Amino acid sequence: MAKKFTQEQQVIDALRQHGGYATLGSLYHLVDTSVWSTKTPNESIRRIVQQSDEIFKIQPGLWALVECREEVLRKFEIKTKDAKDDEHFTHGFYQGLIIEIGNMKHYTTYVPAQDRNRKFLEKPLKDICSTVQIPQFSFEQLTNRARTVDVIWFNERNMPNSFFEVEHSTDIQNSVTKFCDLQDFNSRFLIVAPQNRREQFEKVMNRTAFKDIRDRVGFHTYEDVSRQYDIMCAARENVGFI
Repeated sequence: MAKKFTQEQQVIDALRQHGGYATLGSLYHLVDTSVWSTKTPNESIRRIVQQSDEIFKIQPGLWALVECREEVLRKFEIKTKDAKDDEHFTHGFYQGLIIEIGNMKHYTTYVPAQDRNRKFLEKPLKDICSTVQIPQFSFEQLTNRARTVDVIWFNERNMPNSFFEVEHSTDIQNSVTKFCDLQDFNSRFLIVAPQNRREQFEKVMNRTAFKDIRDRVGFHTYEDVSRQYDIMCAARENVGFI
């Protein structure tokens, strides 16, 4: 008797065909849910990746097959106990998610020169961002300061809409200092970091030196960003909070 092809097995098969890994947002499109008897197939996929013994989480929003663990971790140059490798991958991954969200929102997306060859999964960041040259939106001194920000979204007038700094383990104060230097633009400033760094972020923002931008700098966790990416992939429209 043929084995029933369950929803879980469909998700596993989609991961296998995609090289053993995929973002949750990608799975929404990779898995054929047309015959599923549910009105919320994306929620079913989310439940499956979280509960299946055959799937493991690499990062919030990024899943892989247990059978492909070594191959996938080697592909992403992640050594299980090497914090430096993990940070390098994590930083590029969340820069990539932010770029992809900006692209879906029709912003021009930019990353600094030193990060262009950083990988988002298997693609260099320079291959997914809109431009490798920062728009000349202001005086040279300010444009040069902006060049070092991890991700920038520019609007249709080439003015900065949002500045993002990914802070996995480095000093949050350095990023907030950049934001302080760029505060005269009508832009949003966002720190993206693990949840366990929120308290450090709040301590930095409570310093007197940053009182003028205290209410303009937001904090998003990795889970916030990956959830926003999943929403955008599912809806393919301008929705969400970032």
